[in-house]
Amino acid sequence: MNLQDKVALVTGAGQGVGQGIALALAAQGAKVAVSGRTLAKLEATVEKIRERGGEALPIVCEVKSPESLQACVDTVISNWDGLNILVNNAQEVPLGRLLEVTDDAVTAGWESGPMATLRLMKLCYPHLKGDGVIINLGSSAAKRWDMAGYGAYAGVKEAIRSLTRAAACEWGPDNIRCNAILPHALSPALEWWLQRDPAEAEAFFAQIPQRRIGDCEQDIGRFVALLCSEGAGYVNGQSIALDGGQAFLG
Repeated sequence: MNLQDKVALVTGAGQGVGQGIALALAAQGAKVAVSGRTLAKLEATVEKIRERGGEALPIVCEVKSPESLQACVDTVISNWDGLNILVNNAQEVPLGRLLEVTDDAVTAGWESGPMATLRLMKLCYPHLKGDGVIINLGSSAAKRWDMAGYGAYAGVKEAIRSLTRAAACEWGPDNIRCNAILPHALSPALEWWLQRDPAEAEAFFAQIPQRRIGDCEQDIGRFVALLCSEGAGYVNGQSIALDGGQAFLG
């Protein structure tokens, strides 16, 4: 899992899963650009990395803005003269039943999810050629036993999985690998959901064979670090559920 001398960009890295991934990549030696909308949160992540002896850079970025995405990539390249790892984690979540979820929420979910993912992959492509790795964040929401209230969210996340597969097929000859992870992790968003609907949460836990939610760094981040390493050099175009065995993707 040695990522020494690698440069990584992680979106939505100010908290939760994005922060856990940033910490894990830095622990294996990567320089990590942590991006997101709130500078204070980004600085907190950077401080954690630096306290452990790692190198990190905070970059304020609005992933729904093409100009902001371009500026983010330019900042990474100007600071570290390269990019090896891209993690598309940022996502606004459009929750609600089909008759209730608003057009604005779905549009925000689309623009912050698959549209931002595609834009950032294209911006990073020239820098990733040769030894690049892309990790996109999907979701097992489309595999839920009851999809009520999750249709719009599952829709944007399934689009990300399709883009992941396409990138793996089209850019494999350029030695760029692209995979998607579908994590369950104790992020602020999940904690909010657990508090909002404890009855549904109890049923949710019962469907996880390991009977626990993953840790953002130890369970999700460390696996991402593995996927970015030479040890996973032949893993490409896959959607991998990091959920204690809950989802069956077959």
